[in-house]
Amino acid sequence: MPVTSWLSAHKRAAIALGAALVVLVGGVAVAAVAATPDRSVEAAGDAPGEAAPSTTGTPGSAAADGFQDPAAPSYTAPPAGAVPTRVQIPSIGVDSGLEDLGIGAAGELDPPTAWESAGWYAGGVVPGGVGPAIIAGHIDSSTGPAVFVDLADLAPGDEVLVTLSTGSVETFRVTGSERAAKAAFPTSDVYGSSPTPSLRLITCDGRFDTSTGHYDDNLIVFADLVV
Repeated sequence: MPVTSWLSAHKRAAIALGAALVVLVGGVAVAAVAATPDRSVEAAGDAPGEAAPSTTGTPGSAAADGFQDPAAPSYTAPPAGAVPTRVQIPSIGVDSGLEDLGIGAAGELDPPTAWESAGWYAGGVVPGGVGPAIIAGHIDSSTGPAVFVDLADLAPGDEVLVTLSTGSVETFRVTGSERAAKAAFPTSDVYGSSPTPSLRLITCDGRFDTSTGHYDDNLIVFADLVV
């Protein structure tokens, strides 16, 4: 796996943001952000995307207008004002604080400033709230592996623990993953509304293109709240 800096002088790394009713990471996405669905989306570790979504919700706002599947197990939503402060993924050794990620001037989700730190889209769904929350992280840096370098090793059943500012811990269980070319990002899969709490972990993947300074693909790991 090639080692390259997300924050190179000529390329500013960013997560592109998704569409539908929920926002994505990096430029970026997750929560209640509306974007143009037919535009390509790029995620963590790449250049800013072209989409220019407008934020229509606030942190913790629910996807799908807050409607929950009546057949789904009951759960307690995070209290108002709660925000995620830490993510832990025991099976791959991740234990990181969480930066607040916002949308940059070009309409892209800003990536974490530190390669060893993950970040969450602070304009989106708070982990544990209805809808897909987004956490993104770098895969590498100019000096070595970054926080999500082993994200591809996650398997169904692995747990992701997100600590909130209240001290409570939201536990998610991995259900699967998807690799996609950045030119064909699965926007609806990642940002589409969800009637139950879910989590998407995003980083770069695939071949590193030395001519552009970017990876060709994204890796998205999907997880559901354990209730």
